[in-house]
Amino acid sequence: MLSTSTASQSQTPQTKEEIKQYLTFWLNEQEYGLDLLRVREIRGFTAITAIPNMPSHIKGVMNLRGTVLPVVDLRLKFGMPEKPYTKFTVIIIAKSGEKNIGLVVDSVSDVLSLPAHQISPPPDFGIAVDRNFILGLLKASDRLSILLDLDKLLSESEVTVDAAADKTVH
Repeated sequence: MLSTSTASQSQTPQTKEEIKQYLTFWLNEQEYGLDLLRVREIRGFTAITAIPNMPSHIKGVMNLRGTVLPVVDLRLKFGMPEKPYTKFTVIIIAKSGEKNIGLVVDSVSDVLSLPAHQISPPPDFGIAVDRNFILGLLKASDRLSILLDLDKLLSESEVTVDAAADKTVH
């Protein structure tokens, strides 16, 4: 018995594949995902202060406990048709680089816990399609979700709140 126990202890333990969590959400009937560690909170849609002369996908800024955050409508950022906000519309507060931003999405779907082998690399479309902001495809059961890279999706100017905006929100 002792030799059996010693033999099993000397075997190399199998390495466990790292499991990561992703927040999934809906835009125009397509599911997208973000690394859950980048998500700070999820808020119901709330008042946004519009800033003049901004691109249409930058809805303005919001005051989050004294901090002014830019708010980006991902539907418009992706060139999808504008849709009226509903009771399911939420703002995901997430970290992009060193800054927090608000992302307006149609609704939140789920938190997925997936091993690395269930994430496929972004597809190669063979044509000039900007896919730099796509980290990969999340494969869970019978569904595919597009995993976004916030640092590449939004430019520095989209996540930087100008000093004038800071004075606008009270």
